[in-house]
Amino acid sequence: MAEAGAGAVLPPAALRLLRHAEQAVARGAAGEAIALYRQLLAGLPGYADGWYNLALQQRRAGDYRAALDSYATALEHQVRDPEEVHLNRAVIFSDALRDPAAAMSELRAALALNPRYAPALSNLATLQEDLGERAGARLTYEQLLALTPQDCEALARYAQLFSTGPEAAGLILRLRDALGAANLPSADRASLGFALARLLDLQGDYRAAFRAASAANEASRASISPPALYDRSAQEKLTDSLINIFARAAPAGVPAAASGPRPIFICGMFRSGSTLAEQILAGHSEITAGGELDLLPRLAGTRLAPFPSALAGADAARLAELAAAYREGLRQLAPGGPWVTDKRPDNFLLIGLIKTLFPEARIVHTTRAPLDICLSIHFLHLDPQMSYALDLLDTGHYYRQYRRLMAHWRALYGADILDFNYDALVGDPRTETARLLEFLGLQWQDSCLDFSGRAGSVRTASVWQVREGFYRSASGRARHYAPELAALAADLAQQP
Repeated sequence: MAEAGAGAVLPPAALRLLRHAEQAVARGAAGEAIALYRQLLAGLPGYADGWYNLALQQRRAGDYRAALDSYATALEHQVRDPEEVHLNRAVIFSDALRDPAAAMSELRAALALNPRYAPALSNLATLQEDLGERAGARLTYEQLLALTPQDCEALARYAQLFSTGPEAAGLILRLRDALGAANLPSADRASLGFALARLLDLQGDYRAAFRAASAANEASRASISPPALYDRSAQEKLTDSLINIFARAAPAGVPAAASGPRPIFICGMFRSGSTLAEQILAGHSEITAGGELDLLPRLAGTRLAPFPSALAGADAARLAELAAAYREGLRQLAPGGPWVTDKRPDNFLLIGLIKTLFPEARIVHTTRAPLDICLSIHFLHLDPQMSYALDLLDTGHYYRQYRRLMAHWRALYGADILDFNYDALVGDPRTETARLLEFLGLQWQDSCLDFSGRAGSVRTASVWQVREGFYRSASGRARHYAPELAALAADLAQQP
């Protein structure tokens, strides 16, 4: 929905306020825009588009509860395209507040108003995936593809719901046909290609699977302009900077919060088993799964920019303020829980910041065989801005910088970092889970190992694998791709 503009029939004073609000939006001044929209609505409380625009700015500012209220008021005043407002509310509930039941209700409301509303169907299918509702997700994607048969992203997501059998074989043909279309955008080519690579891998056609994954990575690189290129020198300089700025262990200067949830940080390379680690912990009665939170990266990228150099000038009061801001974010997710997991794999870059803000923090560092990690990343459709993932040797370079940085963090904080190995876990789940809980100071609970029928949303590329529990088929997967991984294996043997 476009923001209310020149065509709105408003009194002159209200129109001036609207213009000022639009100018603030254009400058990215969300706080100023919110104040102006509130002033406008104080005089025109029935102006539905104004409530919609206010909600949009509140959402951008991270004030999600206020945004929900403003969207609700827009609905009360018969806003145009109400199904879109319900969709926006669903996204807030799902992505920001981690309330899948409320998100589902909003999506159902949108589709009750407009059963052919493709964005709501797409979001519903994704939510059903997150909740492990495979049959429901298949049905929803089929409805969506009947409405939009050229939707390559929907076809790719649909294909992810199948593994073997005649349906999978038919989908391989369907994906190949779609990839053969003329003038196919690179983003669509990437989505289809990764889905095809996955199915070929499951069929045991490893040579074809690797070719498909490599082509998908090239398409992903070309899907943004300029094409994503990994800068090895910049990554090395970042690692050097983090090691130099966090040269010594942080002093215990920031007190623990008197109340509210405590974070459990889970980090490591992508595809190293972090989702499985979180799901084990989510089975414990004292732990709430937070998922991949952006709280720390947002602090580093905004209030501590340029990170990490800006941290050098932060005094104790500033650090306490930042720690409080992080904890407030946790409280919004789990107001009553003693512990919340923050499973953001690339937070391994921020371990120095974590230990500066939370000296008492325990960090679960997930590990796995390096070749299996890099291969799995090669088959994974990540954001193309993560350019290291688009080429195997770039991934190997990034892995070596990660390995160098983790060695530094261990030297500083070894007692507070647990290396939690995926291959050891799937080989002996009970022993490794007991070790994990002991590290965190938590009592054993059998529910940590019970994945069958566990409710809740899993928002990760591993959504279907993790619901299978401790399966061993991914351990040692690189052996199927020895010829393709020979150069990477030699690269990973280098130091650091």
